[in-house]
Amino acid sequence: MIRVGILGAAGYTGGELIRLLLNHPEAQIVFANSESNAGNPVSDVHEGLIGDTDLLFTDQMPFDKVDVVFFCFGHGKSQQFLAEHKIPEGVKIIDLAQDFRIKGAHDYVYGLPEINKSAIEQAKHLANPGCFATAIQLALLPAAAMGLLTEDVSVNAITGSTGAGQKPSSTTHFSWRMGNLSIYKPFTHQHLAEIRQSIQQVQGHLEASIDFIPYRGDFARGIFCTSVIKTQAPAEDVISGYKEFYRDAAFTHYCDKALDLKQVVNTNKALVHADAFEGKILVTSCIDNLLKGAVGQAVQNMNLMFGIDEKAGLLLKASAF
Repeated sequence: MIRVGILGAAGYTGGELIRLLLNHPEAQIVFANSESNAGNPVSDVHEGLIGDTDLLFTDQMPFDKVDVVFFCFGHGKSQQFLAEHKIPEGVKIIDLAQDFRIKGAHDYVYGLPEINKSAIEQAKHLANPGCFATAIQLALLPAAAMGLLTEDVSVNAITGSTGAGQKPSSTTHFSWRMGNLSIYKPFTHQHLAEIRQSIQQVQGHLEASIDFIPYRGDFARGIFCTSVIKTQAPAEDVISGYKEFYRDAAFTHYCDKALDLKQVVNTNKALVHADAFEGKILVTSCIDNLLKGAVGQAVQNMNLMFGIDEKAGLLLKASAF
C-alpha cells in the first residue's frame, strides 16, 4: 500500500483527495493535517464522507511514516512550508499549488501526463497543473504538436465556484453567484505562464499571444473552455491530429460530438472537440476543476510515480443526469 499524508486537508481539494484515497485500492491515508480542525472527525468538515471514514484531522505531520505527501495549500505556501520543515529524502511530494510549476532552480516535474508521462514516472517531486491550465493546455497541445499556434489564440473559459476555494468571499457567496456571471483577471491569469511553458515544450516555440478571459460561473464545479485557433490547415488533418495525440491518453478523449459540462463532472476525464470554420478551428474542452483540474490528476500522477495502474482509484461516473 502507498502510505499517504495530506497537508491542508480541510479545504475543497483536501476533501476530494480524501474521498478518492479512501476508495483507492492501493493507498492508505496515514494522516490528514489541519491545525484548525485537529482532533475533529474529517466527516465534520467534509460531510459527504459521513459513514465512510472515522479518520480524524491531526496537527501532527509524521513524515517518517508515509511514502508520499500531498500539499493542498494555497498558492505561495508550499515554498514557505519547505523552508520551515524537513521532509525525509525518500518521501515523494505532490504539490497542488503553483509554487513549482514554472521551471527553475528546483527538481519538480510538471505533472501533465499527456505530455510528461515518462518524466512523471521517474519524479520524486511533482508540481500538479492548475485547473484552467489543464483545460486550456489539453485544448491547444495537439495543435501545438502540429505547429499550428503561430497566430494569437482567443480563449474563454468558465469555472465553478469551488475553483475559488472553500473560504467564503464576496464572489463565492450564494446570493451573489446565483443567476450571475462575471469575468476576472482578463489577459493576466496566473495559469498563463504554465500554459505557455507547455506549448513551447511541444511546439518548440510560441511567439503568439494566448488571450484568455476567465469567467465565474453559476455552478459549483467544472470548467468549460472554448479556444479559437487561426489556421488554414485542412479540417480533416486537424481533427485526425487531435485524435492521434490522445490515442493512448488514459483520461483525455477526443469526441466527435459537441460537449457539455455534465459529461465530465465528478470524473477525472478531459473531453476535447474541434469544429472547423473558414480559417479557424474552434476547440471545446471541459474538465471537473476539482478532479482532472486538481486532485484527480494528482492521484493519477501518484499512480504513475509509484508504478501502478494509472487509472487506479479514478474510475468515476459522470453526474450526467
